[in-house]
Amino acid sequence: MSSVVIPADVGDFRLIDRKVLDALRRMPEQDRFVRGMIAWLGFRQTEVTFHRLPRPAGETKYPLFKMVRLAVNGALSFSDAPLRLAIWLGLGVSACAVLYGFYVVALWLMNSHLVEGWSSTIIVISFLCGINMLMTGIMGLYIGRIHAEVKRRPLYVVSEKVGFEREPKQMRARSSASAN
Repeated sequence: MSSVVIPADVGDFRLIDRKVLDALRRMPEQDRFVRGMIAWLGFRQTEVTFHRLPRPAGETKYPLFKMVRLAVNGALSFSDAPLRLAIWLGLGVSACAVLYGFYVVALWLMNSHLVEGWSSTIIVISFLCGINMLMTGIMGLYIGRIHAEVKRRPLYVVSEKVGFEREPKQMRARSSASAN
């Protein structure tokens, strides 16, 4: 669901470089989904596979409820797919209502026996519910963009600076001329 490729079967326990740590610390978010944040930074990653022994005693401290909460947190932090789904479902419901409306009109033109008031009520309610879902999804996308701005993530992360070790000759000449 995420626009960021988050590696599968990767936990939060990891070995990271100082550059990655510094970039991660510059992200001022309070509600952190670390797996997604590390992937969002875009640094090169590799995995170290190992055989995990079964738990010798006790139960996991991460039950199903906490895992679901983590998944929801990841979806809310790095995905607008549920909002886009609301838009498409809204369009689909409204389109079905319009098609059903044409069907009811065709039945009415053929003098079919219809229960009076029922079809028009269903069509109007379905159409308006679909429009409501559509508008809710659109508003959600706007709020999602506001949410992304409020996070204050950097626009980009510089992995390595090359060619900035020494000052170019033109810059030295300008600075010495302005000093005189």
